[in-house]
Amino acid sequence: MALPKIDEVRELGDQDISDQIASVKKELFQLRFQKATRRLEKPHQFKHLRHRLAQLMTVEHERKLAAAQSTPASEEK
Repeated sequence: MALPKIDEVRELGDQDISDQIASVKKELFQLRFQKATRRLEKPHQFKHLRHRLAQLMTVEHERKLAAAQSTPASEEK
């Protein structure tokens, strides 16, 4: 299974990104729990979920920065 592409994340809305961040964090918690109880079947999922979380958080941060940069410029005029 290939790693997810960031283009897919950029197409999502802000609320969808926030929802998916919460979902991925919950999945990572469940994987850590499975690992601790020695029931983890697919250890590669850690890498995929961490990669997806990083993509989601990166796009969220980019959008916040873009919004912050556009807000002061419009207030000055």
